[in-house]
Amino acid sequence: MQKESTGTQLRIFIGESDKYEGKNLYKYLTNYLREHEYAGITVLRGITGFGKASLIHTSDLMELSSDLPIVIEITDTEENIEKLKNIFDETGMIGSSLITEEKVKILKYGLN
Repeated sequence: MQKESTGTQLRIFIGESDKYEGKNLYKYLTNYLREHEYAGITVLRGITGFGKASLIHTSDLMELSSDLPIVIEITDTEENIEKLKNIFDETGMIGSSLITEEKVKILKYGLN
């Protein structure tokens, strides 16, 4: 059985070495969202990329970077995402990261 709803998805683009309160930002954010009962988060490590400084970060053995690109995807209700963005503004948690936001259709399977 399928259940359908709508939500909002944030994508946060950071570097693997970005930190908050002395912890890797992606790990801190994963734990924070779990503790505050957000619907879901996925952290993806890129194999190569560059940002505003145009420095290429890569996993190529000849040019191995210790700061690979990380994309954090967070999907939840529009209200919860708005609360999270306010927390980002208040705390400076994500620094100068790039965020994209989009409305999404959520399909849940296997629910009774």
